[in-house]
Amino acid sequence: MQSSVKHKLLEVFSKADGEFVSGQALADHIGCSRTAVWKHIESLRQEGFELEAVRNKGYRITGKPDKVSENELLIGLQTDQLGKQIVFKETVESTQKEAHKIAEESEEGTLVIAEEQTSGRGRMTRAWHSPKGTGIWMSLILKPNLPPVKAPQFTLIAAVAVAEAIQDVTGLTPEIKWPNDLLMNGKKITGILTELQADADRIRSIIIGIGMNVNQQAFPAELEDIATSLAIEKGETISRAKLVQAILKNMEIYYKEYVENGFASIKQKWESFAVSIGRHITARTVNGSIRGKAIGITEEGVLKLQDEEGIIHSIYSADIEIER
Repeated sequence: MQSSVKHKLLEVFSKADGEFVSGQALADHIGCSRTAVWKHIESLRQEGFELEAVRNKGYRITGKPDKVSENELLIGLQTDQLGKQIVFKETVESTQKEAHKIAEESEEGTLVIAEEQTSGRGRMTRAWHSPKGTGIWMSLILKPNLPPVKAPQFTLIAAVAVAEAIQDVTGLTPEIKWPNDLLMNGKKITGILTELQADADRIRSIIIGIGMNVNQQAFPAELEDIATSLAIEKGETISRAKLVQAILKNMEIYYKEYVENGFASIKQKWESFAVSIGRHITARTVNGSIRGKAIGITEEGVLKLQDEEGIIHSIYSADIEIER
């Protein structure tokens, strides 16, 4: 089955939003015979899609496989730009590496996503456990017309988009730990890695990597005390495709909001999810550790930390330990 034909077929079903589409309407849109439509429908079934066929009504999709490939993500995607171009890989070293390779020639909003990463990484080149078919391992390419100094805000924008997507799809409420982690019950569920391709005065591409533990039921011994998954917390399997779609939808909303109105309203949402604000923390930076109370973030996304002598420090990058 040609991917372009498949793409057109799934596009029609996506717009139908669960309603029946006649065989003739499908044939007209794709530009083939009704017999050819039937063959393409059977090909989708072999891929794991569930399709209902009713005489005089046509076809509709009633279920899809739990994969995060282009076909599964296009059905139900509610964005104008983000995720309209998808690069799907079964296995990659890391989606960030793949996104960096193609960013220059890619459209804004291109999504690189994989079923498995063999060398997934977080901040400071730390490894990220990315087993096949269980989580969301993705990188989104954005091309805002902004100076590089604005880039750190995109980690915070993405964190809000992801936190609300988890709420929307699962009903669970995660906490954001500055600068780039989402937690459930004190354990890590999502990491966000924002990287730049830039000139001195302008951003060429921002690549936002998101790693999310979704349907893992267990972790390696060295991670079981610090990591969890949505399935463990919810007690049921979660649709990864719905989560990706929700992240892209939210990210598009907040990206537009940021470009049009600045960071202020998103900052408030970020602080509403933040676990560290108002808490005593230790910030471990390259220049040493600072202990104090996290009192908020600036418009640039910099953490404000008030030490025991009342001095307010601006923390641009650090590992944060929250005191219990």
